[in-house]
Amino acid sequence: MHGLRYCGVSLLVPRPRQASAIATHPFPSRRIRILGVPLDMGASRRGVDMGPSALRVAGLQARLQLLGHEVTDGGNIRVEVAETRARGEQNAHYLAEIAETCARTAQAVLKTLREGMIPLVLGGDHSLAAGTVSGVAEFYRRRKEKIGVLWLDAHPDVNTPDTSPSGNVHGMPLAALAGLGPEPLARIFGYAPKVAPDNVVLIGIRNIDAAEQDNLRRAGISHIYTMRDIDERGMRAVMEEALSTAGNGAAGYHVSLDLDWIDPEDAPGVGTPVRGGATYREAHLAMEILADHGHLLSMEIVEVNPVIDEHNRTADLAVELACSAFGKKIL
Repeated sequence: MHGLRYCGVSLLVPRPRQASAIATHPFPSRRIRILGVPLDMGASRRGVDMGPSALRVAGLQARLQLLGHEVTDGGNIRVEVAETRARGEQNAHYLAEIAETCARTAQAVLKTLREGMIPLVLGGDHSLAAGTVSGVAEFYRRRKEKIGVLWLDAHPDVNTPDTSPSGNVHGMPLAALAGLGPEPLARIFGYAPKVAPDNVVLIGIRNIDAAEQDNLRRAGISHIYTMRDIDERGMRAVMEEALSTAGNGAAGYHVSLDLDWIDPEDAPGVGTPVRGGATYREAHLAMEILADHGHLLSMEIVEVNPVIDEHNRTADLAVELACSAFGKKIL
């Protein structure tokens, strides 16, 4: 405390809190393991393989530790170098290599959960989600439980090799998790689908192919909130409904956060930017509501591309959002 005098009266005024004090919160401490997946073979634009390093440089581990969490860094999953491999089929580039990476990711995620820690996976392109979610789903399947998935993305990522206009596998991971294919991604651990369609929720979609609309219907995924829904109803209403849906009858939910979900004004360094995304505060509010509900099982942050970023500010935003998801509050 320090003193001020006002009209001859002495007042005691609290000193400003330090940043570390602001970072503390009443949420319980969690054990978190960071896993990097420097994969960029799923996209046509290179550079997202440096995403895990960018998030580490932005202080992810230290900033989560300031919140009271026990955080360890499990290093990076081994990923082949694109230049050393053939591109493969025209309708699914590097599919074999991506499937190998996803299988390794799934095993690392499964091991993390078995050791009582929450996996926080850093990408890399979004194709790695086929591995992350497979690992989480397998852990809870062995406990006879199911999981939900929140897919925060500008794109639904439900193309298959038969419908993809580009052949880029980062547009296919949700199709794989829904059991539509491609087979090497869909059948990790030998079964499909990994998630019941009623427990899958897409949030912030604003760029969707005609074929993807058909694939969503085929997969039975109907809980889709576009940016218009967020504009009209607000992020709070959308998130409250989405969390209720994803968590219905489930042990909890996995959050797949593609940074292109956020408007390029706030997140310029992403693989496939699309105007009209969530604002800075909308994104934080979504993560804060997620933390309030307390059923986060795992999380991945993907498509951060330092090559086209501005002073690493997209990675810094990603770290801020991770902190909000794990309990950081304004007060």
